[in-house]
Amino acid sequence: MLEKLRAAAARYDALQAQLSDPSVYGSAERLRDVNRELKELGPVVEAFSAWEQAGDRLRETEALLKDPDLRAMAQEELPALRAETERLEDGLKRLLLPRDPEDGRNVVVEIRGGVGGEESALFAASLFRMYSMYAERRGFSVDVVSENRTEMGGVKEISFLVEGDGAWSRFKFESGVHRVQRVPETESAGRIHTSAATVAVLPEVQEVECVIDPADLQIDTFRSSGAGGQHINKTESAIRITHLPTGTVVECQDERSQYKNRDKAMKVLRSRLYEAELAKRDAAQAARRRSQVGSGDRSERIRTYNFPQGRVTDHRIGLTLYRLDDVMDGDLDELIDALTAADTAERLRGQEK
Repeated sequence: MLEKLRAAAARYDALQAQLSDPSVYGSAERLRDVNRELKELGPVVEAFSAWEQAGDRLRETEALLKDPDLRAMAQEELPALRAETERLEDGLKRLLLPRDPEDGRNVVVEIRGGVGGEESALFAASLFRMYSMYAERRGFSVDVVSENRTEMGGVKEISFLVEGDGAWSRFKFESGVHRVQRVPETESAGRIHTSAATVAVLPEVQEVECVIDPADLQIDTFRSSGAGGQHINKTESAIRITHLPTGTVVECQDERSQYKNRDKAMKVLRSRLYEAELAKRDAAQAARRRSQVGSGDRSERIRTYNFPQGRVTDHRIGLTLYRLDDVMDGDLDELIDALTAADTAERLRGQEK
């Protein structure tokens, strides 16, 4: 760890020196790259300096134990100094953990009603509302790609983009089966039913990262069946793209522009193909580096929303919150922060082995 920290500090100093180099500040691109790296290294170097200073104070105080006149004072101060040094060291270890390179990406989220018929579709719609409100809280934008609504306002399936810096870092633990226990709107006898919806979260992939041969695509246009007024229904603006080698099908009919629908559909297609390729290339990483808080497999039950008791339970980390209404209104940070902490703790344990 010391070698890594010293190398980071030396690199930080070298970058600081580059800021006074005319060839660097005269180039917008080089200056941007230097500032970006300085921003990444800054917290590590700052924490390293604080840890070294705490270590110096600890050693100086331990040396005072040999002095009969100062031993009592040293013994009184040592516990706090040791705790502070350990806290700073733990923080350093966290900073040195490899970052998920996709944390800054936008995401594609797909929700499908599962077991439970109309009630599961209504729950899927509730999940979409929950994620939309959470995205708004975080300053992200939500852009629907395609949706299949039921007559009662439920969602058989919906795909949407969440765009904003760090969207993947906040949504990446949401893949899996979400179970709901509540009295359905369609239930006249007041009995509690259990149903479920599946959520898949994929990082948005850029065109250069997933090159698709146009010859492998079958692109069909059709009239939108969704809401949007007469204009949409009269023009074939909806797009269906089939990736022939894999049979993957993506539809988009949310926009009035055929071009915009095609662009959205291609984003989803690239993300699906990229994810499938990663899973095929390395089955051990098919969980997208989330094995510590669940496999990420959309067949795995990850969370239960119990409306009669007002609680939500995340089964991967054993966390139960008794404020379900807040969660359904998009207050997800406590859940997501806990999942992120569990992920970090597990990776720290792996680093120490």
